[in-house]
Amino acid sequence: MFEIVFLGTSSAAPSIYRGLSAAVVLAGEQRFLVDCGEGTQRQLLRSGIGFKKLTHILLTHAHLDHILGVGGLVSTFTRWERIEQLNIWGGKPALERIHSLIYDVVLRNEKPGVPIHLNTIEPGVMFEGKHYTISAFPVLHRGQGCFGFVFQEHTRHPFLVEKAEELGVPAGPERGKLVKGESITLADGRVVTPDMVLGEPVPGMRLVFSGDTVLTRSLAEQATDADVLVCEATFLERDRDLARMFGHMTAHQAAILARDAGVKHLLLNHISRRYREHEMISEARSAFPGAYVVRDLDHFVMKRGQPLEKKLVDEANDDDVDEDVIG
Repeated sequence: MFEIVFLGTSSAAPSIYRGLSAAVVLAGEQRFLVDCGEGTQRQLLRSGIGFKKLTHILLTHAHLDHILGVGGLVSTFTRWERIEQLNIWGGKPALERIHSLIYDVVLRNEKPGVPIHLNTIEPGVMFEGKHYTISAFPVLHRGQGCFGFVFQEHTRHPFLVEKAEELGVPAGPERGKLVKGESITLADGRVVTPDMVLGEPVPGMRLVFSGDTVLTRSLAEQATDADVLVCEATFLERDRDLARMFGHMTAHQAAILARDAGVKHLLLNHISRRYREHEMISEARSAFPGAYVVRDLDHFVMKRGQPLEKKLVDEANDDDVDEDVIG
């Protein structure tokens, strides 16, 4: 299961209603902050996520509207909050700026209160969890070292309890070994192999974050059959040339991409304040009826084999949470 909480959904500069780029992906016990624009700390508190277990920051690129919040977050971790370590991933240009921001501005002649690891992103798998992987893929934006991310659950083979009972496999460690792909020997000497008690493979969920990018063939390949595509939609189609000039996509392009790639759910963010939200929604849904333009603090839950859920949390962050099914 993955959860996505959008903290900032504006492009370039904040608006009254939208903060700068940031989102959190919750994967099991791990939390991954994707970008960290100015104001992210307060949004973390407003969302109810807070700072605990927030030990991973993934940066899509080096532009200031995506990284300036890292300085404040490091300051808070150093002085107020305690975490075991902080891992920051980014392309070389992003990490160069982050290094200067942390060590020349925030800390400046001080030692960090927690170990800080700056990890250079290369295309391919960059993190392996117990039930999923995170991969990075290059995108085409302004400057070098720009990336999108894929959160991919492992393929699961359902355990067929009835088959196991027919074969006399006792409940306990033996079944656990079979689930892990190991053969076992029963008390009577018979060997039971995993394929005898495991069903057809069930693909894991696929969550794709585009980052800031123009439309490219490689992005379309990464988005193919994604359960959820989080895609930038900075411009409207009437400003397509402007979008290309600044290395961005239109809402229409994002919708066509999702439609042609067989994406199940499309979440649009990085919205320019030059447009009204209903214009974005109308343009995207003309090509992909289920497209959704996200807002700050929107919270989505992905569960294998179930529709995407949107949690509705009031501004007071009460414990009462309503759930709505999307598409």
